[in-house]
Amino acid sequence: MSAPFSSAATPWWDRDRHADRRPALLARSRIDAAMRNWFAARDFLMVDPPGLQRSPGNETHLHAFGTVMTGNDGLGQDMYLHTSPEFTMKKLLAAGERRIASLQHVWRNRERSALHHPEFTMLEWYRAEEGYDTIIADTLALIRLAADTTGIGAFSFRERRCDPRAEAERLSVVDAFERYAGIDLFATMDADGVPDGNALAAEMAHVGMSLPDDRSWSYLFTQILLERVEPQLGNGRVTVLDRYPACEAALARRVPGDRRVSERFEVYACGVELANGFGELTDKAEQRRRFEAEMDEKQRIYGERYPIDEDFLAALDFMPEASGVALGFDRLVMLATGVQRIEAVLWAPVAA
Repeated sequence: MSAPFSSAATPWWDRDRHADRRPALLARSRIDAAMRNWFAARDFLMVDPPGLQRSPGNETHLHAFGTVMTGNDGLGQDMYLHTSPEFTMKKLLAAGERRIASLQHVWRNRERSALHHPEFTMLEWYRAEEGYDTIIADTLALIRLAADTTGIGAFSFRERRCDPRAEAERLSVVDAFERYAGIDLFATMDADGVPDGNALAAEMAHVGMSLPDDRSWSYLFTQILLERVEPQLGNGRVTVLDRYPACEAALARRVPGDRRVSERFEVYACGVELANGFGELTDKAEQRRRFEAEMDEKQRIYGERYPIDEDFLAALDFMPEASGVALGFDRLVMLATGVQRIEAVLWAPVAA
């Protein structure tokens, strides 16, 4: 099934347009119900974190919607719509919850495309004292569940195809950069994982990639990932891109025995990123250091920074070891229904 992109001439609420989109929307509801049942069968609690927060998250390239909350005294306080329910859900783990999931709206500014929307639905879940591999297995099971719910044979997006029921490929980030870009990431960082932007620029020049003006390691890493690596992932079968460099995983713990990499993974199908998960960092001092570094970089690039959630850092002292993941629900529904734009599976898009 497919539906054309909305336009001013034909608004999304036009009866004929809605009739075209309705099969995908009904499939969305079926997938929603199937996933809630899946979590209930495994003793997860569905929780409902508030969208309004003092801090929207502290990652360099996440952009939030800001607002002002006015108190009974008439005084205003800067607030943000959250980019993820992560901070609240980890506070719930600190409070004693063990298995929790959330299926709700989140907001990210500067994002609108076939795969992005300013307001979208995120499925996020956590397992206390359960491992990183278990969360990966959950993610793959839910991708298969979405496909089984609609009965689609294969996912497809922009002429790429993927069998959601085939055994997934698991590939480390370092191996993926070597395979698809010819770049040795380990040669661009020291034994503690501290990266060297000039070394990565030299690797890019060696394989004939153009070099941007910004030579920071993180910026170059992202350029290589987007241009050379991501298009190769999830073709034929789902790919789990595993063990991110520690400097690209602000909320993940490091892999035991190798400080260069972290317990962070992303899941791809047809070149589309579906999920981003971690073995969660619980070291308060390390988390503060990472947040401050991320906000310094945000200030350098975008001229702004977000406050750090001190309540979240305090909760880390009480949070158990845990693993968690966020999955883009709308993107998965897109693939499971065969449509090519995220707005085709939203009941009502944000006004353009």
